[in-house]
Amino acid sequence: MGHIEATKDVTADPAALWAVVSDPQTWDRWFTIHERFMEEPPAVLSEGVRLVAKIVMLGMANKLEWTVLAVDAPHRLTLGGTGMAGVRTEFSFDIRPNGAGSTIVVSGDFEGALIKGALGKAVEKDGAKQLDRSLDRLDALASA
Repeated sequence: MGHIEATKDVTADPAALWAVVSDPQTWDRWFTIHERFMEEPPAVLSEGVRLVAKIVMLGMANKLEWTVLAVDAPHRLTLGGTGMAGVRTEFSFDIRPNGAGSTIVVSGDFEGALIKGALGKAVEKDGAKQLDRSLDRLDALASA
């Protein structure tokens, strides 16, 4: 199993961050692994909701079926996903107040037959870079 995690202190307040994280219509503007939805996503995320998306990591596309595992507005969103070739993942977005801004922690676990050894390490490295870019974009979008 691979694991990636990133923590960032941002200028956006928790409500502004939550408004962006919990709105699937914004994901293509900040969540860098997300390319597009393959089915129209719901307007509101609640436990059990499914989203079908095309994601890209290491330049390779995969169809991922996300399921919303937990929603604790405006603090935490947890998504579980299954993709082609037995890929399974879980991502959590944790938002905490920090002065006038926020601290956001994003963590992801993934596993699958193809994500082992050197390829697993490459996915972790790429995922960590993508999380850093995603959090920069998220802060810019939520602070606008």
